[in-house]
Amino acid sequence: MAARLTLDPVPLLALRGGLALLLLFTAAHKLRDVAGFRAAVEGYGLLPGAWLTPAAALFVILELAFGASLIWPGSGAAPVWGAAALLILYTGAITINLTRGRRIDCGCAGPAGRVPLAWSLVARNAVLICAALVSAAPAGARTLMWLDGVTVCGGIAAMVLIYAAADTALANAARLRPPTSVDRSPHVEGTEELSWSTP
Repeated sequence: MAARLTLDPVPLLALRGGLALLLLFTAAHKLRDVAGFRAAVEGYGLLPGAWLTPAAALFVILELAFGASLIWPGSGAAPVWGAAALLILYTGAITINLTRGRRIDCGCAGPAGRVPLAWSLVARNAVLICAALVSAAPAGARTLMWLDGVTVCGGIAAMVLIYAAADTALANAARLRPPTSVDRSPHVEGTEELSWSTP
C-alpha cells in the first residue's frame, strides 16, 4: 500500500494563516466601501443588474467565512478548497475582461488600493491558488514546539510583506503607464473604465 503524502505542519500553518489574513483583510476593506465594491462587481459586466448586490454580499460573506475557518482548529481542508475556488472565480472574471480589452479597477482592495486589470494580476492570483492548494495537503503527525510557533508567525509576516510589496509594485507599474483614454461605461454609473497604453 502506498504511503500517504504529508507535509510538515509548520509551512501548512503558515500558508493557511497567510491566506486567512488575505481573505479577512480584503473582506474588511470591502465592508468599509460597500457601494464601491458593488460598483467594481458591476464594472466587470458579467452579472445582470438584479444579481449585483446579492453577489457582492455573497463574495464578502464567503471571504469572511473561509478566512475565519482557515484559522479555526480542526477545520480541515474544506475552507482551503473554498478559498481556492473563490480565487479561481476572481481570476476567471479578470481574464474574461482582459480578453475583452478592458482595464477597469480590479476591486481587489489590496494594500495599494485601486489597481487596474492586468495579466500580472492573473499571475499573482495563480501563485495564490497554488499556495492554497498546497495548504490543503494533510499535515504530518509530530509534536509542535514553541520554536515552531515562532517560525509560523515569521512565515506569515514574510508572506504579508511579500504580498504587500508585490501589490504595490503592480499598482505603481499600472500608474506609470499613461492613460490613453478615460471612458464612462453607460451601465456603471459613477464608475470609470481606464484604458492603459501598452509599453
